[in-house]
Amino acid sequence: MSQLHESLLERLASFGSFRALVVGDFMLDQVLAGAAERLSPDAPVPVIAADESEMKSMPGGASNVAACLAALGARVRCAGVRGDDASGELLAKLLNESGCDSSLVVVEGGRPTTVKRSIVGLAQHRHPQKMFRLDFETRAPIRAETEEALLRAIERVLPEVEVVCLEDYDKGVCTETLCQRLITLCRRVGRCVLVDPAALRDFSRYRGATLITPNRTEAELATGLAMPRDFKVESARSLAHRLLEALELDAVVLTLDRHGALLAERGRDAMHIPTVARTVYDVTGAGDMVLAALAAAKAHSLPWPEAVAFANAAAGLEVEVFGARPIPLSRIRRSVHALARGRPGKVRTLDEMAEEAAILREDGSRIVLTNGCFDLLHAGHLAALRGARSLGDSLVVGVNRDEEVRRMKGPGRPVVPLAERLEMLEALECVDFVVPFAEPTAEALLRRIRPDVYAKGGDYRAEELNEWPVLRELGIPVELVAEKTGWSTTTLIERISGAIESEKVRHRA
Repeated sequence: MSQLHESLLERLASFGSFRALVVGDFMLDQVLAGAAERLSPDAPVPVIAADESEMKSMPGGASNVAACLAALGARVRCAGVRGDDASGELLAKLLNESGCDSSLVVVEGGRPTTVKRSIVGLAQHRHPQKMFRLDFETRAPIRAETEEALLRAIERVLPEVEVVCLEDYDKGVCTETLCQRLITLCRRVGRCVLVDPAALRDFSRYRGATLITPNRTEAELATGLAMPRDFKVESARSLAHRLLEALELDAVVLTLDRHGALLAERGRDAMHIPTVARTVYDVTGAGDMVLAALAAAKAHSLPWPEAVAFANAAAGLEVEVFGARPIPLSRIRRSVHALARGRPGKVRTLDEMAEEAAILREDGSRIVLTNGCFDLLHAGHLAALRGARSLGDSLVVGVNRDEEVRRMKGPGRPVVPLAERLEMLEALECVDFVVPFAEPTAEALLRRIRPDVYAKGGDYRAEELNEWPVLRELGIPVELVAEKTGWSTTTLIERISGAIESEKVRHRA
């Protein structure tokens, strides 16, 4: 699979701006969070102590797809329906603020804007947990005159866009008439239309689309087929091919949660594209991110396998954050780079780090480099590393190999071998990358990585650093970060040795 990611990585380097149209159910998501510290005295339910003025609003549903596309570099036109109410006005405002054009969103009087309000309890003020959700909506079909106004607007702008997304939540906007006329218009002008379907027993409204992206449950509902509880690729193929043939599609991407996705193309063997195991924090918005990533990939003419690999990487990052949050292209590129190199963790060789630093620079990230032995990691090290991380967006930590530590510190050092020192640093939240190196100074690291800042802990002057000549040559500024006083590996070793001697004396006595 690394070969697929290698090819994808090369194509991502040429990604630029593109134009997309999102059609579907535009919603307003709201989150009201508060402390959940006790149960109600009159029912076994938690009490949320919340401040309504702190409620956060963000684009949801098709609105979130539009925001995800904007984060991937798209100029997005939004075509849907909202109510003539304060929530609808706020939704239009949020869409415009996220870089999307909401001028094609039709206002239908008497119809409420769809609002999904989540109540989130913060256990011990820090662990967010969604307690329940309030939905304000109607599922009634939009009026005939609203549908006509929407289709006229779509037909007018369709030649100006490169790809179309249809996001259906079955809220009454994506009627069979609207879907079929949209698909006909797209085929007439040669535009791909990618569909994220609603959970329906009948997918016929999507017939003739370029691609649909159902999850396993949606595909089982629409086909009447059931996959076995234990994942089997053959069962997933049967589901995908049933949809492919019945709906006259070009392709189906069946999303399979932790099993990745299955791609079925007309005239080709189905292809299972696994995903990398991740810590799943919240699946909200993952399907929206998949649709947006596939659209971005097709707008740049990527083949379907690479498009699905790109979408997998994007969705994997989405499930690691709380709530629906657009993932920028820069983060996905970094993830794909790690997958291509087979190094999903933080440890990198110098060559790998130089490549990754180039990607970070292209995306405007501020890179900080620091280095040291980090033998017997202690609170002083941690303070210096946190200080270094605060100077930029990504902290790269160079770590001396065992031979160099022994030359600098003497026999018996390092106490902790390189592999374990790397593992300890990799576990720190403030550290983004760890690079072992063999040279006496950080000159090679500086020349290859070209950081925006070089950080060192200590109370000496920048001019006293061994790296000062190359720092001046490359124009890299130096920042000296404070360490916790009284902490050093040497002092720690002396304390341990003293404690051992005291214990020996006590036993002899």
